[in-house]
Amino acid sequence: MDHQPTTPRTPWVLGITGASGTPYAAAVLRALLDAGESVDLVVSRAARLTMLDETGLSFHESRWRTDVKAFIGRDPGDTVVWKENDFSAGPASGSYPTRGMAVVPATTASVAGIACGMSKDLIQRAADVTLKERRRLVLVPREAPLRRVTLQQLADLSGEGAVVVPASPGFYAGARDVQQLVDFVAGKVLDILGVPHTLYTRWSGTLGAARATGHEQGHATGPDPEEATPDA
Repeated sequence: MDHQPTTPRTPWVLGITGASGTPYAAAVLRALLDAGESVDLVVSRAARLTMLDETGLSFHESRWRTDVKAFIGRDPGDTVVWKENDFSAGPASGSYPTRGMAVVPATTASVAGIACGMSKDLIQRAADVTLKERRRLVLVPREAPLRRVTLQQLADLSGEGAVVVPASPGFYAGARDVQQLVDFVAGKVLDILGVPHTLYTRWSGTLGAARATGHEQGHATGPDPEEATPDA
């Protein structure tokens, strides 16, 4: 019998830590799946508390498909969820094929752990693997103001090849609601990853063009807040 070669699953790793800004993570995950990408998801314990506080939604591994669907407003598609303390997980090894990783949002503690190579949890270990294997790593810090030590750590990570995308939306894209501001940051993350999207209106060289068109491009939208039932 002839064995036909199969294309291995090569996902993006998305780590969600406990910083404020879980809607950014939802927008990135939704856009990756909309683009037909595979995603390995790791949600820290602190991120679950932040998610509950910011969105009224909970996250449990025992029913993660239901919880992720509520979080992003669509079926989770080709998503795999790994526990944050599972060091036998695929993304913990460099021989596990991934396209790269994004940490959205990234706490200052996760930035410090990644910069120092601490690997205290799967998010930090997967980021360490991403750097050592020379794959794309995007960090989205959401903290203000920043201490000198954090700025230095971010500079060190940039020197190693990571790309730092602060959670600072641009207003030139003609955003008219909060979701469009969130989508702008998510779109910048996908730009770095090289994943096509229509999350924001790109600069055309004409002042006010995005505002005049009313952001007519088909950006992704979040779940209907009336359908998002808090579940502690």
